[in-house]
Amino acid sequence: MSRDDTRTSHSVAFSGTNASSTAEVARRGRPRHFHLLWDDELEELRPLLSLILERMDEVIAYWYQLYILYFGDQRSLTEHEFREIFHTALSRNTRDLLAGDMDRYTVNTIRTGELLSDRRMPFSEVIALLHLYEESAISVFPAEPAVPVEIYRTFDKLSHIRMILLADAYFRSEAAIAGARIQALERDAARIPVEQRQSFHGLVGSGASMRRLYERIEAAGGTRGTVLVVGESGTGKELVAHAIHDCDKESRPFVALNCAAIPKDLIESELFGYKRGAFSGANADYLGLFRAANGGTLFLDEVTEMSAETQTKFLRAIQERLVRPVGSTQEVAVDVRLIASTNRDPQEAMRAGQLRQDLYYRLQASVLNVPPLREHPEDIPALVDHFIRLFNEKLRPQVPVRAIEESALQAMRAYGWPGNVRELSNAVEGAFTFSRSPVIRLQDLPEGVAGSRADEQAQATAEGEMGSFAEAEREIIMRALENTSGNKLAASKLLRISRKKLYAKIAKYGL
Repeated sequence: MSRDDTRTSHSVAFSGTNASSTAEVARRGRPRHFHLLWDDELEELRPLLSLILERMDEVIAYWYQLYILYFGDQRSLTEHEFREIFHTALSRNTRDLLAGDMDRYTVNTIRTGELLSDRRMPFSEVIALLHLYEESAISVFPAEPAVPVEIYRTFDKLSHIRMILLADAYFRSEAAIAGARIQALERDAARIPVEQRQSFHGLVGSGASMRRLYERIEAAGGTRGTVLVVGESGTGKELVAHAIHDCDKESRPFVALNCAAIPKDLIESELFGYKRGAFSGANADYLGLFRAANGGTLFLDEVTEMSAETQTKFLRAIQERLVRPVGSTQEVAVDVRLIASTNRDPQEAMRAGQLRQDLYYRLQASVLNVPPLREHPEDIPALVDHFIRLFNEKLRPQVPVRAIEESALQAMRAYGWPGNVRELSNAVEGAFTFSRSPVIRLQDLPEGVAGSRADEQAQATAEGEMGSFAEAEREIIMRALENTSGNKLAASKLLRISRKKLYAKIAKYGL
């Protein structure tokens, strides 16, 4: 059967499908599955689900392409990890749906959510991945005849069910992991005096600037006040936000949103949620991240990327602890600790119109400055050791890395690290990827990092080789002169060089 024939055969099943009217909803009562989906609606999706299962490899390949396009180097999963998780999950879940087994579908979807939480994938990335899946799945839907709008709406309901299950599993798992991690960190921290700390709630460094940061984090964690974290890209602002959150024993959950990764016109609906019918495609109510973080912490990375209008609503939510979903006239109370971050100078951002003045004055009361790596290079050895342990566990290389050569460490100390700790992490990960040595060597580092240090080492090696050659040549000439009792003509013949060249060598070596 050709591709066009396949499309036609699947499309025939869609003819005659009608949306349930409000009267029908009232007559039939609540939908069985999560108050969104009836059994007959699930049955109407069978042709599409069969098509997705049939063209699974194509769906997964396009889904991963979209993932790379939207997240680039900031993505949490490698291609192998992505396919390992989602090919298995999507195949299993699609078969569950085709079998009409929603209970097993629920269990398996929850398992995927726990797995993503275990991998420390940001929740905003999880949500984005679900939307990208819809786009990749729709790419294999039949073009002729077109799938009725009602079927798209039903498919959207299924997507919201998936989102509910993943969010519930993710935050339950996140809370359990955070609880265990906090207890372990508290036990360790209790035994270490403040002035001797070399790490703190996932942050690494024992320099004066890092210890000052630890003290301020601990102070901020003792309150529920709003905090602004300021630092260059790659310094670890989200880790600082996690540390503040972890210092509060009662705070659950932690929700993060990178404002730079989402179009400005979508940030408001992601933050505050929306009511069904608020805009095209809003086919069900969406809680939003404020309510998802209720009782815990909401971290907004790169807050200056919000539009001025959204910043105004954000400020009101901070001050009054109330949010209004898009399309709703009612406000909802929330109890959320707000942590915002920016890689810009806040005052310059305010003058440039990127940060509202009233929001800046609200945030500036509690500011934590994260130092760039070039200001505490003394912490580089500890960071390298930390990343060696991390990537040994995460990547499980055939030859585990145990240490780093002194020449490589010296090159790292001499480098400026414009990308800060993230760039250092990438450099160590690259050494794991491309080297098969148990020790990270200078040649295993990126060219920009090794740079002049590699040139100096090569020059020193060449000079050493030249020195060894000169010493050997002088010794040979001396022996030739001794064997010929100083007869230079005889010595030149013995050495098979001209007499003129021999005189030059004698002069060169002072013989």
